[in-house]
Amino acid sequence: MTVSSHNMQVNDFGIDHAHWRNWVGNQSCVRAARGAPQSEDELCAMIAAATGKGLNVRVAGSGHSFTPVALTSGLHLTLSGMKGVRHVDHEKRRVTAAAGTTINELVKVLKAEGLSMLNQGDIDSQAIAGAFTTGTHGTGGALPVLADCIVGMKLVQPDGSILVVDETTPDLLLAGRVSLGTLGAISEMTLQVTDSYRLKERIWREDFESAMEMHDELAEKHRHFSFFWCPYEESRHCYCLPDTSATSKTGRTSDVCEMKVMDITDEAPFEGEFEKVAYSSDVYPIEYIPNFHELEYAVPRQHGKDAVRAVRKIMLEQFPEAIFPIEYRFTADDEAWMSPFHRQDSVTVSVSGEPGKDYWDYLRAVDKILRGYGARPHWGKLHFLTGEDVDAIYPHAQDFRTLRRKLDPQGFYLNDHLSQLFR
Repeated sequence: MTVSSHNMQVNDFGIDHAHWRNWVGNQSCVRAARGAPQSEDELCAMIAAATGKGLNVRVAGSGHSFTPVALTSGLHLTLSGMKGVRHVDHEKRRVTAAAGTTINELVKVLKAEGLSMLNQGDIDSQAIAGAFTTGTHGTGGALPVLADCIVGMKLVQPDGSILVVDETTPDLLLAGRVSLGTLGAISEMTLQVTDSYRLKERIWREDFESAMEMHDELAEKHRHFSFFWCPYEESRHCYCLPDTSATSKTGRTSDVCEMKVMDITDEAPFEGEFEKVAYSSDVYPIEYIPNFHELEYAVPRQHGKDAVRAVRKIMLEQFPEAIFPIEYRFTADDEAWMSPFHRQDSVTVSVSGEPGKDYWDYLRAVDKILRGYGARPHWGKLHFLTGEDVDAIYPHAQDFRTLRRKLDPQGFYLNDHLSQLFR
C-alpha cells in the first residue's frame, strides 16, 4: 500500500493474490493472471501471451474508478513499474511519460523543469493513463477535460504490437483520448503542458442563494471557480473540507456552499487561513479519504443552476440521509469522441453515497434529474448508462465502436461492463 502526498491510500494491487478491489472497495474481481511489467517490451509480451490463451486484458490504473471499468477475470495488469518522464520538449512545451506515472509524480518533474499542467483535478494520485482516458477533469469555464492535452500515445494491440497515435492520426487521437482502455493498453503518453505558473486560491462560505446570485459573475471572472454545497453541518467533514465558518456573513452551518476561486498570479508564495499562493500543482489537490461512492454527470452549462437546485431539493426533501456534499465544477467543451464534454460546455454535478448503506434509490433519483438536462456521466464514476444511452448522447458513438472493433475485433480489451457500452 502506498500513500500520496495528500494522504489518499492507493491500492497496491496485491499482485500475488487473485482477488483485487478498487480504492474504495465497491468493485472487485478474481483474476486468472496478474502482471506487473517493468518495460514496454514486457507489457507487449504479457498481452500477446494472454490473448494467445484467449484471456481478456484490463489495466487497473490506480484503481480509482468507482465503476467496473478495471475489472477482468483474465489478465489484470498494473503499470506501477512503468513510471517516469521520458522526454521533455521545452520548445513545444510537451512531455512524454510512461503510462503508470501518477499525476503527483508527473508534476514534480514539471515543477523542476519550469512547467505546469494546463489544469488539474482535486486528486493527484491516479495514474495518468487511467485518469485522463476516463474523462478526469478539473474546474475552469475555459479549460477542457485533462485528456485534451494528450497529443500522442502508444497503444499495445492484442497481438503485442504497438500502434503509435499522434496528430498525424487525428481520428485515432480523438478516439483514444477518452477510450477507457478499450483501444489497447497505453504504454506511454505525450502531453501538452505550459510554462510554470502560480495560483492564488481563496476559499469562503456563502448561503446557497447567495452562491447562486454570484454564480455567473464568479464563473466569468476567475480562471477556476467551484463549490461544495453542504446540506448539513456534518457534511463538510465527509470530505475533510476546511472550516470557513469565520467567513460566513450569516453564521449558517447548513445549506451552505464552500466556495473556491483560483487565478494565476505573480504574487510571492504564502499561506493564510483562507488564502494561499503556490505552484499550480501544489494548489489543485485537496485531501480525501476513501469513504464515499461517487456519481458525477456533466450538465450543459446553461442548465447548471437549475440542475443543482433540483438535486438540492430532493436531497433535502426526499433523501435527508444523503449527507455528502454536492461538488459543482466547470469544464469547457472538447472534441474527443467519448468525452463527457464533447462539444458541450458543462458544469459537473457530483453526489456520493455512503459505503455500507443502500444509496441506489437516491443515485437513481439524481440520475433521472440530470438526464433530463442532457447530462453525460464521468466514465470512472457511478452511472446507469446503457449502450442505447451512449448512442443517444454521443454523436461519435458508432465511429468509436467501429474503430474499436477494427483494432480489437475479438474484444480482448473489454469486460462485461464495457461490452454493454462499446461492443
